[in-house]
Amino acid sequence: MLSSQYSKMWSCLWIVILISLSKELIRANSQSILLPGEIGLGSWRSSSCQAPDPALYFRPVIGILTHPAHGASNGPNASNASLITASYVKFVESAGARVIPLIYNEPPEILAEKLSLVNGVLLPGGWAKTGLFYEIVEKVFKHALEKNDSGDHFPVFAICLSFELLTMIISKDVNILERFNALNQASTLQFTENSIIEGTVFQRFSPELLKKLTTDCIVMENHQYGISLERFQKNPSLSSFFRILTTSKDRDGKVYVSTVKSHNYPVSAFQWHPEVTVILIFTCTSIPLYCTCLIYDFN
Repeated sequence: MLSSQYSKMWSCLWIVILISLSKELIRANSQSILLPGEIGLGSWRSSSCQAPDPALYFRPVIGILTHPAHGASNGPNASNASLITASYVKFVESAGARVIPLIYNEPPEILAEKLSLVNGVLLPGGWAKTGLFYEIVEKVFKHALEKNDSGDHFPVFAICLSFELLTMIISKDVNILERFNALNQASTLQFTENSIIEGTVFQRFSPELLKKLTTDCIVMENHQYGISLERFQKNPSLSSFFRILTTSKDRDGKVYVSTVKSHNYPVSAFQWHPEVTVILIFTCTSIPLYCTCLIYDFN
């Protein structure tokens, strides 16, 4: 009986002690818990979440030039129709940009208005090396140079056919291209000796990916024309405008220039297809299927 009373007494005493201790802890915590600004965290947090640089535009609009659809393997047959392969649109959108179609055969005043609204252009691959499409590529390219000369940063990406057209335009030689056997081919990129990738499209590639580009056949090639390293270097207009970043080999082992970057302008040209997403495992001899089945038609 006595032990039971002592047990109850100690239980009550422990409750009183715990209540008193909890009050002391609460009082101590209320005195030691400080606001971020009181312990110097306010400035640290504000510096890690700085306001966007007003000089930068984080939602650029890129104009993609359409290509004649007549004669395309997956396009409509109307002679005035044009298209943009979906992979170009997804390529640009994946970088956070928005897209405006620059319809190559629309009225000149409309094309000029669109060019005044976009922050850069992508010139596509295709087959049209002459006629109106060639003239529009030249016009858009000269517009881009003028924008940059006036202090407005205006990048140009030229892919496959447009690489070839810029080669012809800059060299002022419509016969400068050579034949290569690189249709539907998976290949590699070989960086030129002492190649500097800072300021190029490759600057954010990891070392592992850069190495993989040179050893594994993960680069999509799909062209019959190009320019050899020797012919490129011997042309003063080309060698003074562009620096060579990479070369590649066709199925016959012939070497051609595959990536170039302008010395003085934000102009890059690719004799391969960075926009293509390969969806099947392939070998070095062929790419059985890739994402060019979707197109945007303009008629």
